[in-house]
Amino acid sequence: MSRFTGPRLKVMRALGIDLPGLSRKTIEARPTPPGQHGAKATRRKKSDFGVKLQEKQKLRFNYGLSEKQLRRLVVDARKGKSPTGETLLQLLERRLDNVVFRAGFAPTIAAARQLVSHRHVLLNGKSVNIPSIRLRVGDEISLKGSSTKLPIVVETLANMPLIRPEWLSWAEQGQQAKVAHLPAAEDVPFPVDVQQVVEYYANRL
Repeated sequence: MSRFTGPRLKVMRALGIDLPGLSRKTIEARPTPPGQHGAKATRRKKSDFGVKLQEKQKLRFNYGLSEKQLRRLVVDARKGKSPTGETLLQLLERRLDNVVFRAGFAPTIAAARQLVSHRHVLLNGKSVNIPSIRLRVGDEISLKGSSTKLPIVVETLANMPLIRPEWLSWAEQGQQAKVAHLPAAEDVPFPVDVQQVVEYYANRL
C-alpha cells in the first residue's frame, strides 16, 4: 500500500484521534466517524484484530509511511535488545522528516518531507534529500540560508503546532535543532498502544 494522499481529517475521524504529524486540523468540532450516518453512529467495540489494526494505522498515517516502510521498521526494531515497541517508536521519532517537523520548521510531517526532498534542510551542515535518515545523538539540523525565509517556515516557527520535545535542543540565533538524547516512547505526541502494533506484525513477518 502506497503513502496516503487522501483527506486527512477523514482519516483522523475514522481513527477517533488527532494526529499532529498528519494535519494541523483537529476532530474536536466533528469527532464522529465519517460517513452518512457518522453523526448518529456510536463507535462499536472493536475486535482484537480491529484494535491492533487501528493502533498500527495511527503510526502509519501520522508518520506518513507506506505499509512496506512501517513493516521494515518493525523488523529493524525486533533486532534490538530493548522492547520492540519502544524501539519502534524511537526509530519513528528519529526520522529526519519527523525531526524537521518536531523542530518547528514545518506544520506537518508531509510538509517536512517536502522540505527535505527539495534540499532545503542541512544535516550537520550538509545538504540532504532523504527523509528517512535516522538521526543520532549530536546530529544537528538547520535550513539553508534562503530557505529560512520560505513562508511555510516563517509561519510555522511563529505558530508551532507542537512544543519542541525535550530531546531536541534549540539554538534560536542560528535556528538549529540538535538531538540532545534519544527520544523515549512517551515523546510520541499522541496516545498509541504500541504493543498492539507489535502483536499485529507478530504473525506477519
